[in-house]
Amino acid sequence: MEKLAEHLWPILKQITGYIYPNEIELYWGMLIVIYPYITGLVAGAFILASLVKVFNVKELQPTYRLSLLTSLAFLIVAPLPLLAHLGHPERSLEIFLTPNKSSAMAMFGFVYAWYLMAVLLLEIWFDYRKDLIMWADKEKGLRRLIKRIITLFSTDTSERAVKFDKKAVKIITIIGIPSAFLLHGYVGFIFGSIKANPWWSSVLMPIVFLFSAIVSGIALVLLIYMVVTLVRRQELVMASLDKLANYLFFTMIVAFSLEALDFIHRLYESEESITILSQLISGKLFVSLVVIQFLLGMILPLGALAAVKLFRVPAELRRHVYFVSALLVQVGIFTTRWNVVIGGQLFSKSFRGLTAYKMTLGGMEGLLASLAFLILPFVILYILVKILPPWEKNRTP
Repeated sequence: MEKLAEHLWPILKQITGYIYPNEIELYWGMLIVIYPYITGLVAGAFILASLVKVFNVKELQPTYRLSLLTSLAFLIVAPLPLLAHLGHPERSLEIFLTPNKSSAMAMFGFVYAWYLMAVLLLEIWFDYRKDLIMWADKEKGLRRLIKRIITLFSTDTSERAVKFDKKAVKIITIIGIPSAFLLHGYVGFIFGSIKANPWWSSVLMPIVFLFSAIVSGIALVLLIYMVVTLVRRQELVMASLDKLANYLFFTMIVAFSLEALDFIHRLYESEESITILSQLISGKLFVSLVVIQFLLGMILPLGALAAVKLFRVPAELRRHVYFVSALLVQVGIFTTRWNVVIGGQLFSKSFRGLTAYKMTLGGMEGLLASLAFLILPFVILYILVKILPPWEKNRTP
């Protein structure tokens, strides 16, 4: 009993108001924060890539393949935090063996498999097929064999075959856009459908999640493009950077408007939960929600990007503004996920008190494991870039 009291005391002393003993423990931790954050990056990066093939935004061509590979790298890692949180990842196979149509979480397995196999991998395969055939002819040994296997030993580089590849990419991209919406929109649907929690229960939750995902995906591709180009000692294409920043700016306005609308709607309804939610925002979540999410992650980048659009800013300064703005956006979106997942568990079901969340350093739910899941997609992206170079000069004519 003394050991239990010693363990609970750091949390108990942070509790505000009255709260039942069985409401002290938070069931969803850092891994569930990372899970929607990564799936959002997947959807956002793919939607950015679709602007090239579907809407013919030529300025984004230098980032098209990089966006696809980024989406694939993060998609591979997307289910891992969720599986690690469950404790028995082998049980995930039950989703496919005994499907439950009424479970939104179970349906994620099918949406994930569809998006990975039928959309993203197929689009990358058709887009790279001719290049891989040409590259394989110049390679020897294991590298040649790997590229041959990826192309399924295809050797047809005729004009007719290339036209078919381009047509297939466009069709797959058109199909992939609603698939990307579904992939991340369902995450917001899960939170929004939990009626017992007023912090989550909102019809706008799926839409807010979706547009914040687009914002985070665009910001991530912008950051990766700038960093990789700098590392390769190549010249940044300012037309591409300006176009990326424009899309980032306008999607941020939509995302901010939706979040503001959701907040105003909650104030207008003023249900019995409004008192505890006000205490939550002004107390436990003041720094993460008001300071980091809204001021640093939304208002400051929006103001910086608006200033670039309104005034004639030199290219060198624009690059710095874009980089810092995209970095702040990533911090803001991650904090958004934190505020939704962790914040929604900090108040009691009786609306009488607030508890606290304490993250450990080690363990599966700890800081080190969370950082590993955030770093892993970049490691996979590095490997993908080595196998499938996304640079324009590597494209065959």
